[in-house]
Formats: sequence, C-alpha cells, structure tokens
Amino acid sequence: MNIDATRLALCGDSAGGNLSAVVSQMARDSGGPAIKFTALIYPAVDMTAKGGSMDDNATGYFLDIESMDWFTNHYIDEPDKAEAKASPLLHGDLSNLPAAFIATCEFDPLRDQGEAYGDALRANGVHVVTKRYDGLIHAVANMTGVLDGGRQLVDDVGAQLRAALHP
Repeated sequence: MNIDATRLALCGDSAGGNLSAVVSQMARDSGGPAIKFTALIYPAVDMTAKGGSMDDNATGYFLDIESMDWFTNHYIDEPDKAEAKASPLLHGDLSNLPAAFIATCEFDPLRDQGEAYGDALRANGVHVVTKRYDGLIHAVANMTGVLDGGRQLVDDVGAQLRAALHP
C-alpha cells in the first residue's frame, strides 16, 4: 500500500469533529504523525459550553439540548468534560496545529463552539477557514439528497480537502 504520509487529513462531523480535533492535538503533542489538514463539520469541541447557540437552538432544530446531554453524559463524566481530550477548545496550547476548515450551521446548538474554536486556532497562528451555513441545521451533511445546503457544505469540505492535500 502506497500512502503519502505528507498528505494526511482528518475530517469529522459533530462528535467526529471532536475526535478529529482531539486526534490532531494528540498527534502534535506526541510528535506525529504529521496531520496536514482538518475539516471539522459542526464540531462538538467544548463539553462545558453553555448559553448562546446552545440556548438559542435548544429545541426544534433536529439536534436538541436534551439529546446532547444524553449523548454527552453517556460518553463522559462531569469532572472530565473540561479536559482537553473531551473539549479540544480548552486545550492549553492551540498553536502549531494543522490548517483547518470549520463548517457551522445557523440553527445548531454547536454553532458557537465551532466558531470559537476557529477563532482560537486563528489567534494561535493556525490557518483556518470558517464558514457558517445560514438557514441550516445540525447533521445537514447527511441530508444531501434533500437539501441543497447540505450538498454545498459537502462540496465545500471536498474542495478544502483537495486544496490542502493537492496544492
């Protein structure tokens, strides 16, 4: 198998976005492998987040706070939610991470934390493109057959990955 180790990328949505962000931090902290790019689609990057889009979009937009709490509480105990391996936004060092594309949706409880992660990466010298998809909800990347916005988001992720891995 011929794998080009200079062109590794991570991509995930929601909890997968969390895992992609955490793995990129772990790879950097442990000396490899070198991740070139991350594409994070409405990532859950702060298990301690409250207010803002969490309140504004708490119900009525597919992913609701009650479901998020259920998933989170079955995944991690309360004291561990602020740890970087659960909440990559709270990592003490966000420098020297791979370039990233972060997609958020207007009517998503996770919107603010995804955008905050983009801002924090940018403030630490990481090249980041963030894009909010107005009028759309969480999980729209799984609705490409029925929502043009979902197709656009997936197309944008693909374009970002191609540009990063095949400059």
